Amino acid sequence: MSSSLVALPADGVGLPPDDPLSPADFRRLADYIHAASGIHLPPAKKTMIEGRLRRRVRQLGCGSLANYCAWLFDEGHLSDEVESLLNAVTTNKTDFFREPRHFTYLAEEVLPRWRDAGAQRLRVWSAACSTGPEAYTLAMLLDAFAQDHGGPDYAILATDLDTEVLEIARRGVYPGALFDPVPPLLRARYSLPARDPRRDERRIVPSLRAAVGFARHNLIDSHYPIGAPMNLIFCRNVLIYFDKETQAQVVRRLARCLVPGGLLVLGHSETIAGLELDDELVAVSNTVFRRV
Repeated sequence: MSSSLVALPADGVGLPPDDPLSPADFRRLADYIHAASGIHLPPAKKTMIEGRLRRRVRQLGCGSLANYCAWLFDEGHLSDEVESLLNAVTTNKTDFFREPRHFTYLAEEVLPRWRDAGAQRLRVWSAACSTGPEAYTLAMLLDAFAQDHGGPDYAILATDLDTEVLEIARRGVYPGALFDPVPPLLRARYSLPARDPRRDERRIVPSLRAAVGFARHNLIDSHYPIGAPMNLIFCRNVLIYFDKETQAQVVRRLARCLVPGGLLVLGHSETIAGLELDDELVAVSNTVFRRV
């Protein structure tokens, strides 16, 4: 966004805590966010959205949420602001080895089966990757398996709607405590402590970062430009933010990005029940589905 559009505040002070969105402004925002990202925002999310947008309003110096909405919708600046708006409202909860049963299943059952079937190279997609721990967890498992068993080789694509979290993911630097769920051997093998001991951080080793390509992608886009079909797609804890119609559209597109027999992994709280996708996917484990 051009800095000439809105003057930044001189003192950076915050907004008053009693600066709510009007019902009409919330509906305008919710409708636009749903159309642009698929994220469904019921009225119960109004307070959450107010909190997330106040930081952006302070950055722009709009003075209030009402002024911000007027600037967006009435003064025609929505196209300038869409990336920052979506960055502000997306949820970015993530951890290394989050929902670990999926990774146990991958390491103990899937990778040995694919190796025995003669797989030479695996293509893996971490969709809605947030700041990157899921993608790097996959890279650790795939790399360790390839080194210990002589293959298969692998490549990982990691995508997210939020451009700010993608920058964090590309750097691969995280608070040291975030690595606690990583098994000690993998932690030692694939991460390095900060040179300054006062900084409690660890960095993903360069060779592993090089194995993961990060890119912006919107799951509600009609076209998924991912190149060749994938052997494995992780898209976890994303569908919960979509309505049923959007869920069905997204899962169908993901399924069609898989090779026949490829696997789609959803979050443990997610399901494809009721989405009429039996012609595309069959369950093979807990929230793991194989392309028919």
